[in-house]
Formats: sequence, C-alpha cells, structure tokens
Amino acid sequence: MSDSIKNQTVEVKLLHLFKLQSIDSQIDEIRILRGELPIQVKDLEDEIAGLQTRIDKIENENKELKKQIAEKDHSVKESNGLIEKYEKQQNNVRNNREFDALNKEIEFQKLEIELSTKRIKEYKSKISDNKERIDEIKRRVAERNEELTAKKAELASIVSETSKEEAELVKTSEKLDKLIEPRLLVAYKRIRGNVKNKLAIVSINRDSCGGCFAKIPPQRQLDISTRKKIIVCEHCGRILVDAVMIDEIEAMKV
Repeated sequence: MSDSIKNQTVEVKLLHLFKLQSIDSQIDEIRILRGELPIQVKDLEDEIAGLQTRIDKIENENKELKKQIAEKDHSVKESNGLIEKYEKQQNNVRNNREFDALNKEIEFQKLEIELSTKRIKEYKSKISDNKERIDEIKRRVAERNEELTAKKAELASIVSETSKEEAELVKTSEKLDKLIEPRLLVAYKRIRGNVKNKLAIVSINRDSCGGCFAKIPPQRQLDISTRKKIIVCEHCGRILVDAVMIDEIEAMKV
C-alpha cells in the first residue's frame, strides 16, 4: 500500500468509497437489465445437452437390441439347420430309441426357435418404442433450440447496447479500487455481498440509515457529519456518510 493511500484522511477515504459505490451501482443496473437471460441461456444449453445424452443412450440401447436380434436370427438358422439334419438322420435310424432321441432334439430346437422368435418380437417392439421416444425428445430439443436462439439473440442485443458502457464503468471501478485502502476495500466488498441491494455505503435520510432505515441517534449523526472516523450502522453494518457528501461526490476528481 502506497504512503498516499495510507495517509489519506477519513473524509477522502469516504469520498472514494462512495464514488466507488456510485460506479458499482451503475454496473449493477446494467447487469440487472440483462435480467435472468444469461442463466436462462445456460439452463437451456444444459437441458438440450441432457436431452441429447438421453437420445444417445436410447440409440445405443437400440444398437444393442439390433445386435441381439441378429444373434437370435442366427440362432434360428442354426436350429433350422439342426432340425433338417435330425430329420434326415431319422430316416436312417436302427430302432425306436434312436428315433425318439432325435425327435426330442427336434422338439428342443423347435422350442429354441419359438423362444428366439419371441425374443426377436420383443426386441423389435422395444426398438419401435424407443424410436417414438427419440422422436419425442428430438421434438423437445427442436423447441428448446428455438427458444435458445431467441434468448441468445435477446441477450446479444442487450450486451451490444451496454457492453461499451459497462467496460468503461468497470475500468473506472478498478481505478478506484487502487485508491482505497485494501482493508476498507475488502470490507466494502463483503458488505456489498451480504446485502440485497448491494449498497455498502449509504447516507442518512430523515435521521435514519439509508439502508435499513433504523434511527440514528443525533450524537452519532454529528460524528458522521464530521467525517473524522468511519462509522457503520449498528443494525445492518453498512458504512454511513452524511447526505451532503452525495453532492460533493459529483465534484470529486478521481
């Protein structure tokens, strides 16, 4: 920390803080103007990615089902081949026992064919259902993509209108940061992060804190107006300044 910052009077420290608050509030207003658009864009992108993952998963399932159908088709062909083989062998059997044994093998292969055919039917039905699910998900993806395109266009329009102004304000804010004692700057940013309206520095209005509206005792108001020490609101923790400083800040050169 430079000596010039260390040797600043309390009044100068407060002026710098209040000026920083003014700049940061303008940045806040620009970002509020964008509203929830960045979050909505991110949510839509995440939803589309999730839907695409579901499509990929179902398509992989269909690939596996088709592989099983091919295996069952092969099994049916093998069973038909064995049936044909056993039926030929029945023409050359020497006794009823051999005939019955071959007949049992034939019946077994027929049951295998029946079971494989049943599985093939189930797999094809599942593939058909999956295709309908994929079509429905793709329809939802198309709808979300249209919504995403519109949101991105809206966000881009707002950003293009405000980006230059925001960049200049951010630059000014960073310049002011360097003029403020690090301990005070940390406290300022902490307070901004803890309060809903992000106002860390507030003036007294009608004998009350401009942040939480708690009454400020006359003696404390006098202490604040002298600008001899940094005083915070006992109720909300915001740094307090006198109302006159608001006018003075306009004439301040940073």
